[in-house]
Amino acid sequence: MRLADRLRQGPPGAPAAPSSGSEALRGAKAEIHRRLVDRLDLKAVEKLPPERVREELRGIVASLVGASGLPLNQLERERLVQEVLDEATGLGPLEPLLADPSISDILVNTGAVVYVERGGKLERTAVRFDSNDHLMQVIARIVSRVGRRVDETSPMVDARLPDGSRVNVIVPPLAVDGPILSIRRFGRSPLRVRELLSLGSVSRESVSFLAACVRAKLNVLISGGTGTGKTTMLNALSAFIPEDERVVTIEDSAELQLQQPHVVRLETRPPNIEGKGEIVARDLVRNALRMRPDRIVVGEVRGAEVLDMLQAMNTGHEGSMTTVHANSPRDALMRLEAMVGMAGVTLSETVTRQMLSRALHVVVQLSRGTDGNRRLTSITELTGTEGPVITLQEIWRFDQRGVDEHGKILGQLAPTGIRPKVLGRIERSGIDVARVLERILDE
Repeated sequence: MRLADRLRQGPPGAPAAPSSGSEALRGAKAEIHRRLVDRLDLKAVEKLPPERVREELRGIVASLVGASGLPLNQLERERLVQEVLDEATGLGPLEPLLADPSISDILVNTGAVVYVERGGKLERTAVRFDSNDHLMQVIARIVSRVGRRVDETSPMVDARLPDGSRVNVIVPPLAVDGPILSIRRFGRSPLRVRELLSLGSVSRESVSFLAACVRAKLNVLISGGTGTGKTTMLNALSAFIPEDERVVTIEDSAELQLQQPHVVRLETRPPNIEGKGEIVARDLVRNALRMRPDRIVVGEVRGAEVLDMLQAMNTGHEGSMTTVHANSPRDALMRLEAMVGMAGVTLSETVTRQMLSRALHVVVQLSRGTDGNRRLTSITELTGTEGPVITLQEIWRFDQRGVDEHGKILGQLAPTGIRPKVLGRIERSGIDVARVLERILDE
């Protein structure tokens, strides 16, 4: 039976025809949406797949729009039908932006201002919400899907969309002018090694070296600033993990899309309204050690969990990976050292640095240039300590030669000529890097 046949008969009469203008159209859209909700049999809707629901609702909405008496041409009528459908089945004004694959970030600065990032550049859009209350309804729809809430008592929340995109929300009283919504897009399918090569973000030789590091179970730290592609790089490198290994991922908001068949995903939990029930990343790292993992992947280290992560790397869970916010490999190690101090364990500076140098093997540094492009700029190896200092040697470095007339950075990622210390371990592992890379590129 069609969904339309399951609808209850709505109240007689159509809404009065409003005068033309944006306010009138918004009012009419809200009224049509209300009438649609009043007539729906929600139990019948829940039994149908989303694609079927949207297909059948389109005809119903079109008839409601036609009965509204609005003086609209065909194009405007279709647009209104689409907007009502987006409101009823999706995230309202955000739906067209989420459908655009060229958009990497959606930044909603209250209901009246929406920016997007394309190609590394911010631009303001014509998209807007009817009001801040309308924006709050959309926000509530997003966070409720992952069992979280946002209100005055819990004004900050991290969530995710079904496609894995990262969502951050902050609302009044912390956000002075109104609700703020930030969406970091990852797309329905993550960028693979092949796409990174075609974009020029990495070179074939550097990827071959990183593939060898992953296959040889070296511990890798991916470092970079905000929006430099750390999660994308982590997803791409996961392709080189052997398929017969068990991988446990730990994240504040589950967004990793690893490419292996045996992946166990863990996610932290914020406290409830009474301030109880919080599960932090450190708890999950400790628990992961009891789950027989071959590798542990922490989406991003931010605090005390780094100590347990380093201990796991030093006690048999080699080949683990994580990311950190930092502008250089040296800065990344300094940040990790500071996080160890947050664990509540008193360790001397020398012991902490020795632990870092023995746990980590390679730091992959990413950056976003002035042209908006994200690229790998350095691969650095940890070689040990000399007194209180961790010794590093750069294996690959991005050599910038200048900028062309369009503002695009000119340069290439090239080896420094230093023989990596880890090369001996890679060679002993008997890894045929060329064969592994070819298989990944052919998939």
